[in-house]
Amino acid sequence: MTDFLKPSLSRRAVLQTAAVGAIGISPALRAAVYAAGSDAPEKTEVKIGFIPLTDCASVVMAAELGLDKKYGVKIIPTKESSWAGVRDKLVNGELDFAHVLYGLIYGVHLGVGGAQKDMAMLMTLNNNGQGLTLSKKLADKGAGTLEGLVSIMKKEPREYTFAQTFPTGTHAMWLYYWLASAGINPFKDVKSIVVPPPQMVANMRVGNMDGFSVGEPWNHRAIIDGIGVSAATSQDVWKDHPEKVLGTTSDFVKKHPNTARAVTAAILEASKWIDASLQNKTRMAETIAAKSYVNTSVDAINQRILGRYQNGMGKTWDDPNHMKFFNDGAVNFPYLSDGMWFLTQHKRWGLLKEHPDYLTVAKQINQIDIYKQAATASKTPLPKDVMRTSKLIDGVVWDGKDPKKYADGFKVKV
Repeated sequence: MTDFLKPSLSRRAVLQTAAVGAIGISPALRAAVYAAGSDAPEKTEVKIGFIPLTDCASVVMAAELGLDKKYGVKIIPTKESSWAGVRDKLVNGELDFAHVLYGLIYGVHLGVGGAQKDMAMLMTLNNNGQGLTLSKKLADKGAGTLEGLVSIMKKEPREYTFAQTFPTGTHAMWLYYWLASAGINPFKDVKSIVVPPPQMVANMRVGNMDGFSVGEPWNHRAIIDGIGVSAATSQDVWKDHPEKVLGTTSDFVKKHPNTARAVTAAILEASKWIDASLQNKTRMAETIAAKSYVNTSVDAINQRILGRYQNGMGKTWDDPNHMKFFNDGAVNFPYLSDGMWFLTQHKRWGLLKEHPDYLTVAKQINQIDIYKQAATASKTPLPKDVMRTSKLIDGVVWDGKDPKKYADGFKVKV
């Protein structure tokens, strides 16, 4: 009897059966996977690190639903406490892959902050779904929005402290871009500190920061607990922005290309399953809320994954640009322009002293060929181009065509 059919793991079996039914996997397709001969995964059991956040869901569900087995691998989700820990374990080989911040992978590749290792990014795990939360104390004074924050900072000058989750990561970039769009220099006008995602709410409760940038469910958790308000979402900063990625080292991909493809395909299928229905999203929320994963109440997760938002000050709205895991494959492609954007912000904020060769670095890190193979195996549509165009909150358009000019063109920078 295989693991996922044992009585002690019957819940997983139920989820797996539901997944097969939802995706419509035929016996012919099951037989056509990369799991034999020279296409067999070189490593069949892989550890994938994750931080307790809603967007770890596709990694977790690939394992819970048994989609990993279809591609000849076994995914072991491994709960980590901080992004620095994830970085260290990827670099030293304790983890094979990780649910990880996009910008972290690029920072490590270029040696920003000390650790240097050639890195690889296999797919984007999600778009959107992060948040910018201000303390309830500030909101009660009228600073429940960015405009209100600017006003309060002028009226009551002091050292304002904002938390993000990793110096080169996505949450730092959303915080900095958001503040800078209102003329606040995040390196000169406020203090920025690093706090691991699950510790954000507790730190705000004891008054350690005025605001934070983090992934869900911790923004909504702050509202439920009555200590924070949602001033903005990350999709307000950049609609359909790239967020977490499936990251690993370049060495791992070179030694285990079939494993990398198999894991990517399995997580693509899990992504597709999550976005397929309201029922699947609800089941996902119930699964990842468990202590072994995100360790929070289901109600902290299950509203915002459906786009049902509240700001903690009486306003509610439906956001069509909520967290997406698949969106017909548009979420997951490792666009070169996405990776290049993080480099432009690293340069803007002085994390990089000189301009890198933006396109060359993105081509080194983003494993487009492996992604395309995994997309074929999982029947995931591919975009027409490896670059894409976006307009951010300040009205500036990013298309990847002139990254040096873009990086140098911001009025607010270090």
